[in-house]
Parts: sequence; structure tokens; C-alpha cells
Amino acid sequence: MDPKEAYETVLKEVEKRVAGKADVVKLIFVALIANGHVLLEGVPGVAKTTITKTMAETIDATFGRIQGLPDLEIRDVIGYTYMDDAHNVQLKRGPIFNNILLIDEINRAPPRTTVALLEALEERQVSISDQEFHLELPFIAIATQNPLNIEGTNPLPKVLSDRFLMKIEVSYPSLEEEEEMLRLKEKEAEEKVGVVLKKADIVAMQGLLNNVKMPDDVEAYIARLVDATRTEMHTVMGASPRAEISFMKCAKAKALVEGRDSITMDDIKGLARPVLSHRIVARATGGVGVNGIIDGLVSMLQ
Repeated sequence: MDPKEAYETVLKEVEKRVAGKADVVKLIFVALIANGHVLLEGVPGVAKTTITKTMAETIDATFGRIQGLPDLEIRDVIGYTYMDDAHNVQLKRGPIFNNILLIDEINRAPPRTTVALLEALEERQVSISDQEFHLELPFIAIATQNPLNIEGTNPLPKVLSDRFLMKIEVSYPSLEEEEEMLRLKEKEAEEKVGVVLKKADIVAMQGLLNNVKMPDDVEAYIARLVDATRTEMHTVMGASPRAEISFMKCAKAKALVEGRDSITMDDIKGLARPVLSHRIVARATGGVGVNGIIDGLVSMLQ
């Protein structure tokens, strides 16, 4: 299926449940084609989970959910082995063994548990006891998190957050969107979300990334932008080389969704916040937030 057509079809289905948020749905779909994972950040109640679950309903793929809780254990994520009545070792698979994984409120779970996600997010495999299990493709994790000023949240370890392709901010809806939300809620039982994509469609679209061109000037701009995050006076830690790869993959997927075969400088500028905001650390005394740093670098580097 053509990526542009596929996105428009998915968006039409998601809009049966969610008012507005087309920009969020587009970025999630971009990540899906780029074969990367997503962090959705916003206050409770702004449809982060609803968007994820509805998008999963549009794809003929398995779906799993992990609820971030203070007592969440590693076995609740990846599963465990046990001895059955015949004294045979059996494997109880955890929710991570699904094509699309929702990790709800990931920053309410203890860090010692969330590190269990590292292997799966990066290598698409899970180690249980002395065995390695490869996850079925496609495997995409979408994690929601509350802002850190919300009670009960913990900052994600950078080694974990860096595994996510993008962090997408989900803001409050406009008044018009809230009115539309009420109308959608009223007729929710009548509007059924349809399955419009298969797993094979996702894998096929992911394979099209190699057909998208990256001009030399765009390649140089990506490298300069990421490097600038490491020397900016208001940063404690800049972005890793993984950010450059994320820019490339996201920009190529975005071009496909928009019906283009080449990426532009504007693609990189538009993706700067989602790709960089969870990868850099701002000085607490600098008076400039992470987004302010990113916007300043984008304005400076033309």
C-alpha cells in the first residue's frame, strides 16, 4: 500500500475516536514506517492511550499493554519460566511478545523494571533465563508518560529514552476539538474502527525507506545540528549519534507519508523537537528549557 494513502486511511479511522491530533497521529505513523518506538508525553486525559489503542485497532497485528505501576516487575514485562505438573519447563510469555506494545505511564514504573525493555527496543529480542527469543516483526513500542511535575513520576534513564525514535508532546485540545470530542463520545458505540492495514503492509512500507534520497546538504545539516547540542552552553548532555540516525529514518518516513522521494531541510527542522527533546539535558540554572535550546539551534543553523 502507498504510505500516503495508508496514513490517510488510518487517520480517517482514528478520527472516529479522537478529535484533532492529526499531527500526533502523523508522527506516530512516521515512526511506524521508520521502524522506531515512540514516547507520548502529556498530562493525564489528553487521549495518549486512546490514540495508541485506536491506531493498533486499524492494523491486523497483535497488541499488548503494560501498565506502569510502582510494583511492576520484570516478569510482568517479558514473562517467566515455570515448571508444569509433568515437571517440564514452560515459558509464560509477557505482553512484550506482541507486534504493537503500549507501555502506559512508563515513568511511573521503577527504573529497575523499565531497563528490561532495553534489549527488546534495540535488538527486537528478549532474554529469559538462558534463552533468547526473537520478537515477531513488526515490533513497535509506544509508551505514554506524564510530565515530571505530576505526582508519582520518575525521570526515564537516558539509556532507555534514547532508544525511542521520537518524543511527541500531546497538548490540551482546543475548544473546538473538545466540542467535537463530546460529539464523538456520544456516538462512539455506532462508529466502529475498521482494520485497514496488515502486518505485511507495515513491513513493506518500512522497506521503502531505502528508496528515499537524502541530499548531501541535508546530511551535513543533520550532523551539524546534532553536534551543536553537545557544545551549546545551556546543555549538560547533548544528543548521541543515534539521534542522527533517527533524523534520517524519520525524515525518510515523513517524505513517504507526504508522497515525496527525497528529504528536505524543512523535514529536519520540523522533526527537531520530537527527535532531540528526550535526548539532551538542559542545565537547571540556565533558564532555558530543552525546547528553547532546540529552537535556538534550529534558528542559528541555516
